[in-house]
Amino acid sequence: MIDRAVLNYSRPVIMGILNVTPDSFSDGGMHASSAAACEHALAMVAQGAGIIDVGGESTRPGSLPVSDGEQIDRVIPVIRELRGRLPPGVCISVDTRSAVVAEAALEVGASMLNDVSAGLGDSRLLGLAADSGAYLVMMHMQGEPATMQDNPEYGDVVEEVRAFLLRRATRAVESGVSEERLIIDPGIGFGKRREHNLQLLAALPQFVATGFPVLLGTSRKRFMGSLCGTVEPRELLPATVATTALGVMAGASIFRVHDVAENRQAADIAAAIRQAADERPRP
Repeated sequence: MIDRAVLNYSRPVIMGILNVTPDSFSDGGMHASSAAACEHALAMVAQGAGIIDVGGESTRPGSLPVSDGEQIDRVIPVIRELRGRLPPGVCISVDTRSAVVAEAALEVGASMLNDVSAGLGDSRLLGLAADSGAYLVMMHMQGEPATMQDNPEYGDVVEEVRAFLLRRATRAVESGVSEERLIIDPGIGFGKRREHNLQLLAALPQFVATGFPVLLGTSRKRFMGSLCGTVEPRELLPATVATTALGVMAGASIFRVHDVAENRQAADIAAAIRQAADERPRP
């Protein structure tokens, strides 16, 4: 296996979204060619992204699964090209539930597996993460993308999501994944109503308290549009940077976004404020 990138959490890490799909909810089809995808990734790194998350299967509400072969055709040429052009410290992530796709991505330069099913979609993915030494993002999702927003219900969404992530993290460690390589994601917008998403955002410190780095993915999400009175995802940049700042103050480590420059600024300002609070003399 190739050398793996090492993440530095002393500064909030921005993960730039690179969807090479025709149907993602806000940027489908924009980076379908390898050349366009690579140029966009390079631009995101120049704006401050430390991770590029390459996805060949949309997981928007109502989306259907994409075959391993189709995902590989979409993401592998892009990852191979990016590994040759990106600075060594930039981590390439592959957004997939498939161990077959993940293995192909690792072979050409990926350093992170971003699994929205937390290893439930393909149990072989945990062993692959263990054997390769890649970072593993485990996300909570109620149901499947095709139906997850039909009627999501929880008793206590914070406790249920937190308990699920801890169970899956334990399973990953039992499979040989290093705790230092695990990242948890509460799955904002994945099988959650607006009130569930808001409760999870308010409870981010409880996820940070698990000791695992927390990834927050709110970029252009529909629940924010319902609060802001817009149905156009691209108009939700101000809402997204608000959640990024909130996440930094709560202790989250990684922020998965479409708009890197603006969220980089928001994260850095919030981090400086948090540091000032930590350094303030106590009476």
